[in-house]
Amino acid sequence: MRKTIVKALCLLSLAVAGISCSQAVSNQDAALANIMNRKSVRSFTGQKLSDEQITTLLKAAMAAPTAMNYQPWCFVVINDESKIAAMFGDGRGADMYLKAGAVIVVCGETTMKRSRNGETSEMPNRFWFEDCSAATENLLLAAEAMGLGAVWTGCWPIENRCEKIASELGLPENVMPLAVVPVGYPAGDDQPKDKWKPEKVHYNQW
Repeated sequence: MRKTIVKALCLLSLAVAGISCSQAVSNQDAALANIMNRKSVRSFTGQKLSDEQITTLLKAAMAAPTAMNYQPWCFVVINDESKIAAMFGDGRGADMYLKAGAVIVVCGETTMKRSRNGETSEMPNRFWFEDCSAATENLLLAAEAMGLGAVWTGCWPIENRCEKIASELGLPENVMPLAVVPVGYPAGDDQPKDKWKPEKVHYNQW
């Protein structure tokens, strides 16, 4: 009886939202397929992304979960060819950056303001890298859904890389680069990896 009531309530909520059962299943399948199909793309055609595409990617990134809804993420979009060449043109995987449609640097505010007893003080944000990691994953999934390719290249906590990127981009002292994401039109036929390993799963305890 209880299951029947729950099912009826679910169907009612879908109906109120204007979503049919078949649409709900279709949306679920599409979302899961996008997650499973995401792959790291390191080879691009050189075609630039439009402003609309970049905005869509960043809106998806900013829809990520965030501790206390602080939203510490900031994004630096690099689409100037000379800037990309100056920053990444002579290092490992240079071609990946040079031929990307844009390079997006995901950054986080490492401090946060807190008000107490009418006074505002600044304190460390212990969750900035977790929030920005969630935003980076959203960006990657959005790229996949849009028929684009992207790859998460590491920055934080590699000190010399963080310092170089922060200096090149003129980041404020309390803003740390977490990830550098080249994104663009794939030049190859990259395929997702099957990473499902049941032996990695434990229930209730190890």
